[in-house]
Amino acid sequence: MAHDMWVFGYGSLIWNPEFPVAERVIARATGWHRSFCMRSIHHRGTEAAPGLVLALDASAGSHCDGVAFRVAPGAEDSTLQALRERELISSAYLERWLPVHLADGRAVQALVFVIDPDHVQYCGGLPLEEQARIIAQAVGGRGPNRDYLHATADHLAELGIGDADLEWLSARVRDLHHP
Repeated sequence: MAHDMWVFGYGSLIWNPEFPVAERVIARATGWHRSFCMRSIHHRGTEAAPGLVLALDASAGSHCDGVAFRVAPGAEDSTLQALRERELISSAYLERWLPVHLADGRAVQALVFVIDPDHVQYCGGLPLEEQARIIAQAVGGRGPNRDYLHATADHLAELGIGDADLEWLSARVRDLHHP
C-alpha cells in the first residue's frame, strides 16, 4: 500500500491549495510561528516594491495552527511538482517534511515550506505597523498583497483557528487602504 502524502497549509494553501485533496483536517506544527517574514517579489509584490507573504519561522515553544491536506491518491507526483513550482519560485522557502498533529489525534509527516532565515528575502521581526503599510500598497503577479492577507485571516477565523496578528493586520490594512 502506498503511503499517504500530506501537505501542511498555513497561508494561501488553506484557501487555494491548487491540488486534488482527499481529506482536510485542522492541524498543528510545533516549533514554528506563522508570520509575514518573507519579502514577496513575485506573487504579492515586485523587486522594486516587495510585498510580504507568510512563512513558518522556527521558534522554540511556538506552534502554528493550519490545515493538513491529504493529497488525492495518484496525484502525489503532480502535486509535489506543482507545489515546488508555486512555492519555490525563489529560494527563500525551504522544503521540509515535518511532524504535524491533526486535530483528530493522528500524527503525520507533512510537506511544509518554511522560511530560510539566511535568505535575502527574509525579514523576520518587522513591526506590525510596518507590515501593514507594506501589505496595503504592494501588488504582484497574483494580485494585491492585501487580498492575500484578508483571505488568509478570514479563512483562519472561519476554521476557528484565528491568528491575532493576522486579524490586527487585516483590520489595519483595511483602515490604511480605505481611510
